[in-house]
Amino acid sequence: MDALKDLDVWKRACRLSVNLYHLTSDCREYSFRDQVTRAGLSIASNIAEGYERETSPLRIQFFKIAKGSCGEVWTQLKIGREAGFIDLSMVRQLEREVKEISRMLWGLIQYYQKQQNNELVTRPS
Repeated sequence: MDALKDLDVWKRACRLSVNLYHLTSDCREYSFRDQVTRAGLSIASNIAEGYERETSPLRIQFFKIAKGSCGEVWTQLKIGREAGFIDLSMVRQLEREVKEISRMLWGLIQYYQKQQNNELVTRPS
């Protein structure tokens, strides 16, 4: 787990989750607040779970789940902004951050897919 602490995408996802809690702390729409904070927590948690897996296919699976949660958070931020549930000043910054985390996850997924393909090619018949 020590190596996980050095993974930038995980650190950024943790920070995003904390920022989502701060952003929604005064939100009276409890179901919205619960949903967006859970989705944010899912990003960092699935990155950690995937990183701890021993095989590329399992890592890829959890990184894809984390990437899906990025889409969920991004959508909820858009809806929360338009519905007036959350402060506009911080929302746009968080929308950009979640998109960047999603791009970083895509890079990790591609890296492990290439690694998985290389393992298949070099495996003796």
